[in-house]
Amino acid sequence: MVDTGPAPADAPRAPEPTLREALAELRRYVAPERRRLLTAGLLLLLSGAVGLVQPLVVQHLLGGTDPLRGAARPLLALMALVVVGAAASAYGGYQLSSAAEGAVLTARRQLTAHVLRLPMTAFRRATPGDLMARVTGDTTLLRQVVQQTLVQAVTGLVMTLGALVMMAALDPVLLGASVLAIALLLGALGLVMPRIRRASIGAQDSVGEMGAVLDRSLTAFTTVKACGTEESEARRVAEAAERAYRHGVVRARWDSTANAAALLAVHLVFLVVLGVGALRVSYGAIPVATLVAFLLYVFFLTEPVMSLVGVVAFAQTGRAALQRIGEITRLPPEPPRPPAASTEAAASAGPGPGGPAVVFDRVSFRYPGGPDPVLRDFSLAVPAVGLTALVGPSGAGKSTVLNLVERFWDPDAGAILLDGAEVRDWDLHRLRSAIGYVEQDAPVMAGSLRENLAYATDRATDAELHEVLELTRLDGLLTRLGGDLDAPVQYRGVSLSGGERQRIAIARALLRRPRLLLLDEATSQLDAVNEAALRSVVQDLAARMPVLAVAHRLSTVRDAARIAVVQAGTVRAVGTHEELLRSDPLYAQLAAQQLLTGASPSGPINSPVVTGS
Repeated sequence: MVDTGPAPADAPRAPEPTLREALAELRRYVAPERRRLLTAGLLLLLSGAVGLVQPLVVQHLLGGTDPLRGAARPLLALMALVVVGAAASAYGGYQLSSAAEGAVLTARRQLTAHVLRLPMTAFRRATPGDLMARVTGDTTLLRQVVQQTLVQAVTGLVMTLGALVMMAALDPVLLGASVLAIALLLGALGLVMPRIRRASIGAQDSVGEMGAVLDRSLTAFTTVKACGTEESEARRVAEAAERAYRHGVVRARWDSTANAAALLAVHLVFLVVLGVGALRVSYGAIPVATLVAFLLYVFFLTEPVMSLVGVVAFAQTGRAALQRIGEITRLPPEPPRPPAASTEAAASAGPGPGGPAVVFDRVSFRYPGGPDPVLRDFSLAVPAVGLTALVGPSGAGKSTVLNLVERFWDPDAGAILLDGAEVRDWDLHRLRSAIGYVEQDAPVMAGSLRENLAYATDRATDAELHEVLELTRLDGLLTRLGGDLDAPVQYRGVSLSGGERQRIAIARALLRRPRLLLLDEATSQLDAVNEAALRSVVQDLAARMPVLAVAHRLSTVRDAARIAVVQAGTVRAVGTHEELLRSDPLYAQLAAQQLLTGASPSGPINSPVVTGS
């Protein structure tokens, strides 16, 4: 039985980041794009500056005593400014989009690397579908954040201030009327933006939930088909999609409200300027050319003001995305390399002549959130050579023992020594490189047979591949694939039998030449012929190295040098098959139930149910 522990909870909801924290998180992803962002900013500022000059050219053109005479030069200058502004805007936009794509790439690389380095305790706090949504969907939102906020916030603000300065130079009275309308806009936005942020977080959480539900359905696709639950699973996904839709509609409503308020404010400014300006022209306070230039600046303000509104709106969406990404990046990864002295001690330590390879010294462990301990004062010594088997009822904690050796989890009490050194003192990469681990439901990756076998090593020769294929009786599979090691294997190995998938996992582990081999129900899906063949392979390996195997089928390990009977998280007896038949009633009952003795089964085995196996 594979250890799962308590059901995974949703990813933790971290406190909403402050603006400074959000900018610090964003800076990690945009730092490699500084040069392109600077180029984009300068070009967009140039485009905006060109736009600021155009109303002055128009004022000069209209303000002359004879506008038609000498108009050619101002018109040519105006056309040149338009061309320069358009070119600067186009190339600046391209640089900005490229920088945004680069930021998304950096975020996905860093987030993926962090997720894959999470320990089991942290990984189980989120579902795979939700993690995928954060790596794909939330990082995609960073593109909009970079495009719509970072550069445009600066350029929009500069252009708005520039326009206001030019308008003040033209007529301070008209500027006062304009500022009043803009103040009304800012007040409206202050009410709308928190709602946009809440809707954004809800929409992104719902997308993550939908991914988690869909991942569950697709992972158990065969079970869904066999149980005829396609409609109910589709309904679950549809309900999650509908929640995402509702949040998206709310966000769209407030986005539209913000844009409408901004557009209304610009039109209001135009109407106020037109009305007040007409009065001032009629009283002779300003000429018509000044009023026209001022109105052109009002039109010019439309783009930067709308841009700033978009900046604020997208900042809420980006802040929500950064919050969800930060919830993952703030989870601590697996421990870094220990001090050099500890690593060297672990590397140089050895079991000594006849000493044990692995020692469990009063180990206790409880899964996070689990009601009861899985292991209680578990003690066992695994010899440097030979097969040591763990047997016992389901839920006794057997698979947990293997997971603790691999440091998927750390014990709550006690110590585990590998080659004389505490596993916590080993460099984690070296520790796992020294162990060949075959899990009960070992996956087959999409790709070729060669890629699956050499998944953990990149230096395997064809001769070594053929050797492990022969050892694990997979030469028949190779023949079926036309003798081609590069023949494709379908996703999750659906074209293979369960026994073939398990033997590929065993061959993968053997190819690493491990110092210790851990087998978790490695023969559970093999038929009797292949089980016997693989048993001989394990016995041959055990003659040269330590092998620790979890087994429910006692036929797999009846010839083991040492068999440890595990019940309720502790070792109750150790011995050979024959010794345990005579001395341990629980083992004798297990053997009788599996017809390994002449005795009749004495009924069900009563033992406490403990999380894990």
